[in-house]
Amino acid sequence: MAAAQPHRRLFIPGPVEVLPEVLAAMATPMIGHRSAEYAALQGAVRPKLGTLLYTQNRVFLSASSATGLMEGAVRNLCARRVLSCTNGAFSERWHEIALANGKEADALAAEWGKAVRPEQIEEKLKTGRYDVLTLVHNETSTGVMNPLAGIAEVMRRFPEVMFVVDTVSSLAGVKIEVDKLGIDVCLAGVQKAFALPPGLAVCSVSARALERAATVKHRGYYFDFIEMKDYHDKDQTPATPAISQIFALDFQLDRMLKEGLEARWERHLGMARRCRSWAAERGFGLFPEAGYESVTLTTVANTRNVDMKKLEAELAKRGKEISNGYGKLKGKTFRIAHMGDCTPADLDGVLSDIDQILG
Repeated sequence: MAAAQPHRRLFIPGPVEVLPEVLAAMATPMIGHRSAEYAALQGAVRPKLGTLLYTQNRVFLSASSATGLMEGAVRNLCARRVLSCTNGAFSERWHEIALANGKEADALAAEWGKAVRPEQIEEKLKTGRYDVLTLVHNETSTGVMNPLAGIAEVMRRFPEVMFVVDTVSSLAGVKIEVDKLGIDVCLAGVQKAFALPPGLAVCSVSARALERAATVKHRGYYFDFIEMKDYHDKDQTPATPAISQIFALDFQLDRMLKEGLEARWERHLGMARRCRSWAAERGFGLFPEAGYESVTLTTVANTRNVDMKKLEAELAKRGKEISNGYGKLKGKTFRIAHMGDCTPADLDGVLSDIDQILG
């Protein structure tokens, strides 16, 4: 058995810090996944997820990472061609997923650090070539939050195009009104703003998306939306669910609703503003273009040429962890996450530590 490592409080883009009481909820005694007790558990979770997502659509539970649902969405909904909006590593991955599944797909690529603009999407959709658009709302590789409301306005003019959104690092940290925005599939993992351990993913699926899926061949097996719908309507899942995770999800949703969703959104926005101000006051830049900064993490441009390995090592001694830049941005940026159950006091603590380390 591997020796236990000293705990470091996580300020990385995910997994994030998980509260002891949330972990304790996962220790609830096991139940059978085809039992009445499990159906009651999923039945209790279902309306709470609907409240969080501001949706009347079905919300599926998947024992997988969100990447699985990214694959499932393109397999279920694309009959012709995908338009993949890319402006970072994870949106580029979604484009690769579409191609890997044999789908015709084009990338609408914005430079890393820039947002995908609604007018760029409209120009592409006017060609009539596409029946699915994929968008990563919040790119954790760059710290860019794409303009979801503006893009949703464009999508209303193209009802034949499925609007599929990865909200992996924004859902539960930012207000996302799924029905008002007309999102057909809104997917997320729970290891980020939900502040749960990895291993469970959720996605809302609209009625029209299910109608489309019913006409698409070779939807795959594990992420077949029609099969998921049939089981969902019985408060079940087609394959074995992540029962311990769902106990914790139920507990965490109650905590979110007790905090109040508007208060939750304001807490996240306040921490984002605090972190951005700190960076500016310390002589750092921000990597995302102005006006499109993430609310759940701050990507700081390393304009002071800080030795990131040294900074990370010194923070580790203090029991904390932030994240270096992602991929080609390693050393050029660093990322401080402030999502989930992170509080302003928690954020001030890690920023104070960085100040002391950097002198």
